Amino acid sequence: MDNVFIAIYDEEQDISIKTKERQDMSEQKRETAKVISQEKIAADIYSMWIGTSIAGTARPGQFISVYTNDAGKLLPRPISICEIEKDRLRIVYRIAGAGTREFSGYQAGDDITILGPLGNGFPTEDKKAFLIGGGIGVPPMLELAKQLQCEKKIIVGYRDELFLDQELQQYGSLYIATEDGSTGTKGNVMDAIREHALEAEVIYACGPKPMLRAVKQYASEHHIKAWISMEERMACGVGACLGCVCQTKHVDEHSQVHNKRICKDGPVFDAEEVEL
Repeated sequence: MDNVFIAIYDEEQDISIKTKERQDMSEQKRETAKVISQEKIAADIYSMWIGTSIAGTARPGQFISVYTNDAGKLLPRPISICEIEKDRLRIVYRIAGAGTREFSGYQAGDDITILGPLGNGFPTEDKKAFLIGGGIGVPPMLELAKQLQCEKKIIVGYRDELFLDQELQQYGSLYIATEDGSTGTKGNVMDAIREHALEAEVIYACGPKPMLRAVKQYASEHHIKAWISMEERMACGVGACLGCVCQTKHVDEHSQVHNKRICKDGPVFDAEEVEL
């Protein structure tokens, strides 16, 4: 979700709003937090632990907006939450531009300005589950795997180099797909599901749109409920600018069209609700 933004708003405005969660209400806060640690875990992939009170209300599938120190860049970068602990959270992100490249240089003790937790997370069900992550959609699956108390099949797809795989396998049966066939199934996550004849009663997925489209089709064919986390370019991150809408079956109360705001109404949606 660490994308280049496409709109502008007043970064200095003190933002303090409430957003309706699927199960309750949680406050969003903008604060200057502290970097606890950071390490490179794969090519252009970094893992950062942040000490923050935001962790107290964060849920799997939500994200935070991270602000740069460059006055010329008014907008923050949205990054998915990978792990949540009492007073700290972890983000795992890919360098995708100048903003995330700046973040990769942060060290323990550095200040980092963040806003969150943002968006709706995954609604958890006590059913046999697939947790499907592709590329930079893998990190949100880790906290979800930790919190789900059910039988879990974790299916992750990479181009070639792996990351977070050893941590994920602590919380469920792990299946890996790589495009080059260097590890696990050669192909994508759907190829791994078919190769191992895996079954589930509910699906949670995060990754690129072609993967989510395939997950939605699979879920429909097998009559399985699927929750998908969508990646999109964002601007404000709080639903005000309509810069990250997706097409939906139902009319949105805010825009009065068949759109939903990924940053606020999502990023997690019922797969049947959105058009891919």
